[in-house]
Amino acid sequence: QVQLVESGGGLVQAGGSLRLSCAASGGTLSSYNMKWFRQAPGKEREFVAVVSAGGGIYYPNSLKGRFTIARDNAKNTVYLQMNSLTPEDTAVYYCNANSPGAGMDYWGKGTLVTVSS
Repeated sequence: QVQLVESGGGLVQAGGSLRLSCAASGGTLSSYNMKWFRQAPGKEREFVAVVSAGGGIYYPNSLKGRFTIARDNAKNTVYLQMNSLTPEDTAVYYCNANSPGAGMDYWGKGTLVTVSS
């Protein structure tokens, strides 16, 4: 059973940056596709970024250029660097480890990011 713990959220002014971390225990992340999602108040959960087990990276067009996902398999950790933040980025950010072939899907409890104007 993989446990995921997100950290790095907080309050930041518009235009600022934050780096989120997702640390795993109970399993090795290298074999998982690692994703970040976010959920703003009153809205549905939204996909933010993915780094596959093979290293492929994808972002939705709306976030390209501002967000960067990276994984450090040696530290069993995935990161999300967020730059040029706006109030619209305010949300709880969740980490997800997914292995479709093995039928495994794990979620962290989230970390809150608040961007003030």
